Amino acid sequence: MAHSLQTQAPELPVLSRNFGDDERARAFAQFLARHRGEVHLIALQDYPDPDAISSGLAYRLLAERFDIDTEIVYEGRVSHQENLALVHLLDIDLTRFTGALPLERYDGAVYIDNQGTTTRLAERCQGAGVRALAVIDHHAPQGVLNPEFEDVRPVGAAATILTDYLRSGEVVTLDPDKEPHVHLATALVHGLRAETNGFIRAGPEEYLAAAYLSQFTDPQLLDSVLRVQRTRGTMDVIRIALTDRIVRGGFSLAGVGYLRHADRDAIPQAADFLLTEENVHTAVVYGILLGEGERELVVGSVRTSKLTLDVDQFLKSALGTDVRGRHYGGGRSRAGGFEIPIGFLEGTTDAEHMRLKWDAFNRQIRGRLLRAAGVGEDSEGS
Repeated sequence: MAHSLQTQAPELPVLSRNFGDDERARAFAQFLARHRGEVHLIALQDYPDPDAISSGLAYRLLAERFDIDTEIVYEGRVSHQENLALVHLLDIDLTRFTGALPLERYDGAVYIDNQGTTTRLAERCQGAGVRALAVIDHHAPQGVLNPEFEDVRPVGAAATILTDYLRSGEVVTLDPDKEPHVHLATALVHGLRAETNGFIRAGPEEYLAAAYLSQFTDPQLLDSVLRVQRTRGTMDVIRIALTDRIVRGGFSLAGVGYLRHADRDAIPQAADFLLTEENVHTAVVYGILLGEGERELVVGSVRTSKLTLDVDQFLKSALGTDVRGRHYGGGRSRAGGFEIPIGFLEGTTDAEHMRLKWDAFNRQIRGRLLRAAGVGEDSEGS
């Protein structure tokens, strides 16, 4: 089967590769070879999305060829309905970090679809002496980690990069008769679709990746993942965002108040929805995640259709950095997000104190975002 795929490739110009792609894939294969027989922690962002989950799964398959044992780890929650369906239907083994997980057992950490800024695992690994072996990501360079291997490209998804490694044949060739390969290809297609808003924000690299993966995907399985319904909590967040939004100069901003960690993924869904409004080119939705035994955070998502808006720089300029110099927000082309710890005010349960806390954070964040956008709170709507 592998031979037949290779002989068919010249007949599919859409799958052609360039020299830079080959060099990156070869360097990745050499990296894996140097770490044969090790145990790697695959660190995903705290709230992993389909792009991160599928890319982590791809790294696991590739690493297996070099007898590298891996564990895909995250610290927050898998809460989005499609993410839960993806994990359950494809039987993807993910580990949620708890204090009982001995980090010392790993020879190194591999950061996929992040650069250590959106996962608490980076700090935990550094504290446990677990070195950063690799960073594979598609967001703007953050410069936080100093890995042995780094592949940070301005493409549409991390799944694009991992699929590129698969397309190269440097490590493994996918086989449509092997269920794990079919599941991986299906997951990667979902990751590409989700990260590029149904391929609307896709570039040539994403179409090349999807064309390759289409030979191995299970359409019925993918359809099952996409057919899940939104929860009531998600619908409530979207309703609040629509009701309480303000629109200034093409920017739509909505603070949705408090929400459960389980409903965190309603934030980007609400931002996607607000972006569909007439005369809106950029949508920002944010809220405070209630503790529920976890730290309280202000979390937000940005979506834009404005080609000249650099989301990464916009968020970094608007929200600044913490005491360690790490930016609260960042992003990529057309999308981004931010997390701001509540800190000293965390854990307040009194209703009046909670109202005052939300008012304070809402005013501060809204003001900073509007100033960075170059519009004032009192300026006319678009």
